[in-house]
Amino acid sequence: MGMLARMREDVESVLRRDPAAQSGLQVMLTTPGLHAVWVHRLNHALWRRGWRLVARVLSQWARFWTGVEIHPGARIGRRLLIDHGMGVVIGETAIVGDDVTLYQGVTLGGTGSVSGGAAEAVKRHPTLCNGVFVGNNANILGNICVGENSRVGAGSVVLRDVPPNSTVVGVPAHIVYRNGHRVLITDPHEIKDPLSDALIALAARVERLEAATGCAEASETGYGADGFAAEDEEREAYRQEREAAEQELERAREWVSMGEGI
Repeated sequence: MGMLARMREDVESVLRRDPAAQSGLQVMLTTPGLHAVWVHRLNHALWRRGWRLVARVLSQWARFWTGVEIHPGARIGRRLLIDHGMGVVIGETAIVGDDVTLYQGVTLGGTGSVSGGAAEAVKRHPTLCNGVFVGNNANILGNICVGENSRVGAGSVVLRDVPPNSTVVGVPAHIVYRNGHRVLITDPHEIKDPLSDALIALAARVERLEAATGCAEASETGYGADGFAAEDEEREAYRQEREAAEQELERAREWVSMGEGI
């Protein structure tokens, strides 16, 4: 497909997927995410031909004008929609498939400390398969894969592979929908959150302490079967004492004159 045909396809894709787009001319003139993708295609071609300094300079120029930073080494598929665009970062070894949607603030970041020429052989950034949707300010980090037609919720931090047709949310992200069905988490360890592990350990320790001191607490605080029985007895004794006092007061009223008739 020629360059002009690819640009026309990009404009039509934005018109179809962005409700704010009103005309092709408006899309071409006022869509910074589209401008960033067009400049990246030139930069990627220069990068592959060894003109790497020129490619990096042009990518920084595009970043200044569009707010989108795409490393010239990243591989971008067809019909990528970067909506709003400000703050989007796509790393050097990232791979983005066709019909992917990225909102503002999305980071396709890398992990690892390999630098220099050897970095080209090391995959440090994520792969987004076809049809992936990534909400604003989401972070997808490391050499992981987000499967086809999956969705990443806004503000999520994805650190593990995401199966196709899934929806992930949270920090760190976990699956909440897969193939259109709700996914219920029965084991907190599935979230892989260090804080969750600490809370699970604390809850287990509290349960052990309650089991060890349960009898003493029941007798002291009134909980448990024996405690509730003692509380019922105390309530009944108080009720009987109150009734006896009321009867004594009624008998006293018959003999005490309050000065009637004076």
